[in-house]
Amino acid sequence: MITILSYNVNGLRSAISKDFLKWLAQQAPPPDIVCLQEIKAQPKDLSLAEVEGLGYQCFWHSAEKPGYSGVATWSKCKPDRVIAGCGIEKYDREGRILRTDFGEWTLLNCYFPSGTMGDERQAFKMTFLEDFLHWIMHLRQERPNLLVAGDFNIAHTEQDIHDPNGNKKSSGFLPEERAWMSQWFNSGFTDAFRYRHPHRVEYSWWTFRANARAKNKGWRIDYFSVSNHLATRIVEVRHLNEVVHSDHCPVWMQIDLSC
Repeated sequence: MITILSYNVNGLRSAISKDFLKWLAQQAPPPDIVCLQEIKAQPKDLSLAEVEGLGYQCFWHSAEKPGYSGVATWSKCKPDRVIAGCGIEKYDREGRILRTDFGEWTLLNCYFPSGTMGDERQAFKMTFLEDFLHWIMHLRQERPNLLVAGDFNIAHTEQDIHDPNGNKKSSGFLPEERAWMSQWFNSGFTDAFRYRHPHRVEYSWWTFRANARAKNKGWRIDYFSVSNHLATRIVEVRHLNEVVHSDHCPVWMQIDLSC
């Protein structure tokens, strides 16, 4: 049995300044694996003796651009293999995907692009979605037992967003993005939270504007997806809404796997 935490920290240095590492150390026990997105840092920018003191090995895929994007996976389990990126340069420059293999299963820590900065980035996002799905289909032939964690930057259904009518034209809830999510979950992957909680309304991200978090006007855009045949091994998935180091909250999953 392992526990995995996925968390868009919106800047790891910022989250640490808000006592993220102290919070992590206080978890009883701390998760076996921590997947961080939007770290906005290089390994040289941080001193992580406290993290290593908790028994984690730290793996990174930082963006080339300073202070931008990037993912990190901290694991108490020793991976058999670590691969940064998907082999597509325009995505790998931005630090979008970090793969770790543990025995017969593979964890992908992913930070999908946002399209909120305009048409060019929205087009980039849609191309990423197409390329990512194609890449995953090939990877799954080699590694069929997949766990995909991270910030997908898409709310899938009206159940996953506080104001579906008002956001129909908003990036992150566009019809073509939601259609891609349906395609994703029809291609052999299970939404871990929905598997355990089909009707529960919970969110993982809130804008900093208009006191949205206090009013719980949020979006569920952070996910654990697992290969369909692993779904019955999902024990629990929770959104840790009370944890505030970012505009996102951590998503916690317990699953019956060994590493």
